[in-house]
Amino acid sequence: MMDADLGRVPGAVLAAGVLQHAGGPLIEQRALVRGTAVAPRADRRVLAVTGEDRLSWLDSVTSQALTRLEPGRSTELLVLDPQGRVEHAAAVLDDGETTWLIVDRDDADALLAWLLRMRFRLRVAPRDASDELAVVGVTDAGLGLVVPAAPHEVPLVWKDPWPEIGPGGVGYAPEADHPGYAVRWNEVLVTEAELQRLIDAAVSGELALAGAMAVEALRVAAWRPRWSAEVDERTIPHELDWMRTAVHMDKGCYRGQETVAKVHNLGHPPRRVIALQLDGSDDILPAPGDPLRVGEAEIGRITSVARHHEDGPIALAVVKRSAALDGDGLVVSTAEGDVTATATTVVPPDAGAAAAVPRMPRLSRRPAATRP
Repeated sequence: MMDADLGRVPGAVLAAGVLQHAGGPLIEQRALVRGTAVAPRADRRVLAVTGEDRLSWLDSVTSQALTRLEPGRSTELLVLDPQGRVEHAAAVLDDGETTWLIVDRDDADALLAWLLRMRFRLRVAPRDASDELAVVGVTDAGLGLVVPAAPHEVPLVWKDPWPEIGPGGVGYAPEADHPGYAVRWNEVLVTEAELQRLIDAAVSGELALAGAMAVEALRVAAWRPRWSAEVDERTIPHELDWMRTAVHMDKGCYRGQETVAKVHNLGHPPRRVIALQLDGSDDILPAPGDPLRVGEAEIGRITSVARHHEDGPIALAVVKRSAALDGDGLVVSTAEGDVTATATTVVPPDAGAAAAVPRMPRLSRRPAATRP
């Protein structure tokens, strides 16, 4: 994100250049939901890919079908290793001339370096566009507050497809009452002048800003995975229900495709994401990485934690597939003591094994009349 004078905003608390909150994270959540606040996203960066082959090239090296992506249409992609593990993730938007990738800040340099290595002789030119455009987050209700950049006459608004199951996608969490439908998220690419206009409006009291704490609370409540939070060196997309928006099961070959198909059709993901409602009576909030236990047995780790304006303290955790979550005794171990939790299944333990593969009878078990 371009350098922004967020420190002038009344009540602003920043960490590593990222606005954490502007005085009231819970108030900021409500303002985002109402559509009266916007969220500067210095924790997100912008990459750009130009060239005639950009969409077919990205299609060939990522998990998403992009060859026929229409200008203005939003989607997302994953870069997988040969074993199907998640290496990079990006929101994707094309304007007819350029494909724009919105990525977590800590992943941007590594993803750009990987894209540059994969060009070969194709007509593609990836670059860091973070000095050209910044990212501002807003709900559907607040889209009118921000003027998006439109360098090729297509407004650069990435409308998060979560939690809809996209073309070629597969969903593991129940569709009915999925919390992701409650608040729909957007990330708007803006010019430096527009970002400064928003900050000036916040300084004068004409506009409310929301920080990362508010944005994360809405994300966790929606069960929405994020590269910088839920992904580790073992993550495959099935574990996070990321197959619904970031993977196309019917496209051509790409790195990691064999594992993606095999786990979905014939096996089960070894781990799975769950949602947690945390006990807030002691005002202890766990941290990402804190272990989740049933009795004395550790079953997984916390990946994201937030205080939600309606639900109170909530979290996402990745646990062993076979972990039993029913009954009492589910606790998060923190540096300040144990916090009891109640789990909601996001990815069920029987996710996968979707192919009905007929079993061939053994020769010795065939009726005698059919034997040669």
